[in-house]
Amino acid sequence: QVQLVESGGGLVQAGDSLRLSCAASGRTFSRYAMGWFRQASGKEREFVATISYKGGSTSYAVSVKGRFTISRDNAHNTLSLQMNSLKPEDTAVYYCAAATVPYDTYNIADFDSWGQGTQVTVSS
Repeated sequence: QVQLVESGGGLVQAGDSLRLSCAASGRTFSRYAMGWFRQASGKEREFVATISYKGGSTSYAVSVKGRFTISRDNAHNTLSLQMNSLKPEDTAVYYCAAATVPYDTYNIADFDSWGQGTQVTVSS
């Protein structure tokens, strides 16, 4: 498994931007896809974005496409999520996750390692 630590969450206003980061250690970071998920209070965890092992392929949830950008730096074992034009409905705990496959995937069953989560709150 991989040890993952997220950072960058906070309280912002609608329309603002935030950048989340995730530091990884353990299993070879560059061999596997990575993803971001989120869980709002009282709701199930949902897919946000995913990136392939080399970063050449990405996928996004419809709700964030065009506003969020996922990226990775394999030289420094870090994953990022740039979030622009934030909306109140983006409020959630955001989790970084490491997959067991190299290709970008939104299937939660493909992820075996999770960070502790970072809170993002967007006020209207």
